[in-house]
Amino acid sequence: MSETQSILVLHGPNLNLLGVREPQHYGAETLASINQRLIDLGQAHGVPVTCFQSNREYELIERVHATLTDGTAYIVINPAAFTHTSVALRDALAGVKKPFVEVHLSNVHAREAFRHHSYFSDLATGVICGLGAKGYEYALHFALAQLQPAN
Repeated sequence: MSETQSILVLHGPNLNLLGVREPQHYGAETLASINQRLIDLGQAHGVPVTCFQSNREYELIERVHATLTDGTAYIVINPAAFTHTSVALRDALAGVKKPFVEVHLSNVHAREAFRHHSYFSDLATGVICGLGAKGYEYALHFALAQLQPAN
């Protein structure tokens, strides 16, 4: 693994409200706490992890574009509501050709019908949903394993 390889964790709209917004669906843990755990996990494996959240679609797209030159080798993304609406964010991920895991805190398939469709799942290496904040950790463990040289 190159020393410059890193993992980007992207959080979509309203995830800054974790711990406050609908804890029955999203849990009581804050985004800051989740991010710190992911950064610590990356450090334990010698891989830098950068976390970025925005409620603005264009900022998420710009951050995805930046992966072309910033050493990002893998992306973990919770597109949140953009899962069901953003062809533009999908196109950005397709355009940079970085492998990614799609994460959802709640089980989107057990919720409203409009949440059942994702514009990202067919491009994703894998999808994790319904496992709460642990889903981010599982996705990160997977990404870390993908970056390890074959034995």
